[in-house]
Amino acid sequence: MSRTATVWAMVLLGSMNLLNYIDRFVLPAIIESVRADIPMTDAQQGIALTAFIWVYMLASPVFGRLGDTRSRRHLLAFGVAVWSIATAAAAFATTFAGLIAARAAVGVGEAAYATIAPALIGDYFPRAKRGRAMAGFYLATPVGSALGYILGGRINHVAGWQTAFLAVGLPGLLLAAAALTLTEPPRGQFDDEPAAVALPLGDTLRALARNREYAVTVAGSVAYVFALGGLAQWMPTYLIRVRGMDGAAANTIFGTLTVLSGLLGTLLGAWIADFLRGKVKHPYLLVSGAATLLAVPFAVLAFRLPDPTARWVAMFVAETLVFLCTGPTNTVLVDCVPSSMRTMGFAVSILLMHVLGDAISPAIIGAVSDRGTLQSAVMLVPLFFAVGGAVWVYGSRALPSGEAR
Repeated sequence: MSRTATVWAMVLLGSMNLLNYIDRFVLPAIIESVRADIPMTDAQQGIALTAFIWVYMLASPVFGRLGDTRSRRHLLAFGVAVWSIATAAAAFATTFAGLIAARAAVGVGEAAYATIAPALIGDYFPRAKRGRAMAGFYLATPVGSALGYILGGRINHVAGWQTAFLAVGLPGLLLAAAALTLTEPPRGQFDDEPAAVALPLGDTLRALARNREYAVTVAGSVAYVFALGGLAQWMPTYLIRVRGMDGAAANTIFGTLTVLSGLLGTLLGAWIADFLRGKVKHPYLLVSGAATLLAVPFAVLAFRLPDPTARWVAMFVAETLVFLCTGPTNTVLVDCVPSSMRTMGFAVSILLMHVLGDAISPAIIGAVSDRGTLQSAVMLVPLFFAVGGAVWVYGSRALPSGEAR
């Protein structure tokens, strides 16, 4: 692997991740305008916001298995092409069912990408450099999420929600073609154990279930993703309905804060966890858990403070702390699973995190809102951040030192 090939791979994978999150979060930014043309209840809105996640999590094990046994660049190209076409197709929806179908198809493409890209990065870099590499890759998460809000809100304001879907969807076809230029690294080239042939599916699943470090990391991630999904999907609506903000302004401010806090938090998390390597037993789990627990009171204040400035400051601090765990948790998932089952490890984690996390949290928040108020419903967000942080802190203390990196 030449340095040029590795740099190109990281640029390309990061660009895919950026577009991935833009396409995910364009709908929350424009959902109020979509509702004007396609009527839906809050519960139905929650379903629309998470339609892609259900397909994404169910398709992930399929692509996880393929990613451990087949050409990864071809699977990446296929995935990016499918999700880009599906995003653009939502522009032509005229019914609730049509919108759901288009958004659900996005999940097929994202399943191919999200299971394969982190495993590829694990093969591009040795263990000592993976934390920084994963942090660099996941910097695209807050930036892409924020651009989804900002671009979606602005394009919707100027040209309508249909144009917003087309504008963020079609460019992905260029990245799909570029994926074919990737140089694939040998599987497990930097790992302690020699590269092995992928185990039968049943053996792989049993090995993952017995891996305590993997299980604790995923368990905490389930609660964390539940909260993060609820925050991401409902925050623009909350700001418009409860706080009386203009839609474009709400998306722009929230998106800008997400970019800044995401960049700061992701870089800080990687730096702190790497600094603590060799000094504490489980640096990556400890940093993730402590930061997420610290975010809880600030998340509560962000939903409760009446003063707009104080509310935005609290939101910035909460998001910064939440993003601290982005690199560390994904580094643990790469490090604790052998290369022969690494893609499937990510696939299973995606399935569990979404089926129990953000696939249901927006709909649950919507249903609670329908029966009460949106103000009370969003308090589920800090509650589940507390659960996720507690699980990670528990793992950092309870796991034997030999099990964590």
